[in-house]
Amino acid sequence: MMIGMVGLGRMGANLVRRLMREGHGAVVFDRDPKPGAALAAEGAAAVESLAALVAALAAPRTVWVMLPAGAATEAAIDELSGLLGSGDTIIDGGNTFWKDDIRRAATLRERGIAYLDIGTSGGVHGLERGYCLMIGGDKATVDRLDPVFKALAPGLGEIERTPGREMRDPRPELGYIHAGPVGAGHFVKMIHNGIEYGMMQAFGEGFDIMRNVGSAAMPEEYRLKLNVADIAETWRRGSVVTSWLLDLTAQAMAEDENLDAYSGHVEDSGEGRWTVQAAVETATPAEVLTSALYARFRSRKSHTFAEKVLSAMRKGFGGHVEAKKPDAAK
Repeated sequence: MMIGMVGLGRMGANLVRRLMREGHGAVVFDRDPKPGAALAAEGAAAVESLAALVAALAAPRTVWVMLPAGAATEAAIDELSGLLGSGDTIIDGGNTFWKDDIRRAATLRERGIAYLDIGTSGGVHGLERGYCLMIGGDKATVDRLDPVFKALAPGLGEIERTPGREMRDPRPELGYIHAGPVGAGHFVKMIHNGIEYGMMQAFGEGFDIMRNVGSAAMPEEYRLKLNVADIAETWRRGSVVTSWLLDLTAQAMAEDENLDAYSGHVEDSGEGRWTVQAAVETATPAEVLTSALYARFRSRKSHTFAEKVLSAMRKGFGGHVEAKKPDAAK
């Protein structure tokens, strides 16, 4: 199957590479010609405009947009809507706000263009590990593009199969799900990222407490000097808190136990805010997720070791680099 890919950043380019590994073709476009040239050397067809990308695809055409949420994605989809025709499909694989998906889909439907919203998790390691996909849209379009999703997903791997799933949809066991109608994919990914905030905050605070039990805040007879790098490594093996986030934490601490390379300034990419907003709209208590979001806000004013742990995890799974400290004099 041939796919058009718009946006060749950290994830977009590797989505293309994984598709090509599985025998699919790709026509690619990015405003920066360098990643396109690199992919062309690996077998993709690189073009210089969205119009050229659409012209290079045979109907029914599928164009996957992998751009930052907001104006860039909105502009790309608006331009594509004027270039594509009935029977074609636009996929937004970024982190768009789910209500925007519903609005866009309604507009595109009037032109006969299908729209899928796909929450895509896997970060910079997705090329090798595969991408967890949360898909929203109509069944016919999702089913037609199943070979693409199956190629991108992690597959069964070495994870033990869940008893009792024998008669259920097999796709979740492979790492992708048709979550529901348009909006459902990005809604589920939004909650996924909100949970991620809470998990990261819990790890960060736990390691911070273990560091501080050896500080002057404790009576001398109760002070414990703990090796948090070794504790992280121990917890990776057989512990109930074993996870990829813990793997990343252990790796960062093995390289630098004090995490001196990090300031603890932790950004948020929007999904945590939207998760809390959804909690308010649905009157759902979400104390942990809300506190984790507010802890990120606080991190930009004062920093603890907990925030350094979060920064290390964010760099590990997504290549996120801390924002520079604002000038205190301003």
